[in-house]
Amino acid sequence: MSGNTPSFKVVETFCSIQGESTHAGRICFFIRLAGCNLQCSYCDTVYAQSPDCGQLMTLDEILASAQASQCSLVEITGGEPALDPAAPQLAQALLDADFEVLMETNGSVKLDRFPRRLKRIIDVKLPSSNMSQYNETANYQLLHEGDELKFVTANYEDFRWALEWIDLWQLDKKNVPLIFSCVFGSVTPEELVKWILASRRPQLRFQLQMHKFIWPPDQRGV
Repeated sequence: MSGNTPSFKVVETFCSIQGESTHAGRICFFIRLAGCNLQCSYCDTVYAQSPDCGQLMTLDEILASAQASQCSLVEITGGEPALDPAAPQLAQALLDADFEVLMETNGSVKLDRFPRRLKRIIDVKLPSSNMSQYNETANYQLLHEGDELKFVTANYEDFRWALEWIDLWQLDKKNVPLIFSCVFGSVTPEELVKWILASRRPQLRFQLQMHKFIWPPDQRGV
């Protein structure tokens, strides 16, 4: 790629295992963009919230870093990557370079500008996040194969609210994974699994944040 290309505020890039989603355990190259419009109570990337943090990298530089990593899987994350007006262009460039591309998003920004081949991992913000009023429900009409919905759960009230939200928007009929994980340190995996089993909803899927069990929960770049 040549010519004038956009620049992005990049907090960090690194190669690690994918710790979440149905892709957990796969080797992945992460691109963390700066800036977030939400302040979730359990945020574990506060260092990426400011749009002024990080360093400027051109699209070409990011693409070269991804290619040098020799990873086939790339994730665009943040902060909230969908806030960057050029993020769809970054996703398309990575797809054109034959990467499999994921994007982790907080679910508050409409995602209609992004290429269809991008696999979106969309948070559904539950009450304990203090951000549930910002869920962008228009995204539920845009869901397609490869997308996933993630419910980060801190307590039983969160879990009950999530089931009601799934029913309200018929998310169990969207043919995408409905993934439940624990707010680290707030609810035990055993408790959340117990609630999932008791719900008798086979569409629900449990996950652990794998990376937080391998490395210290607050360690960056792993």
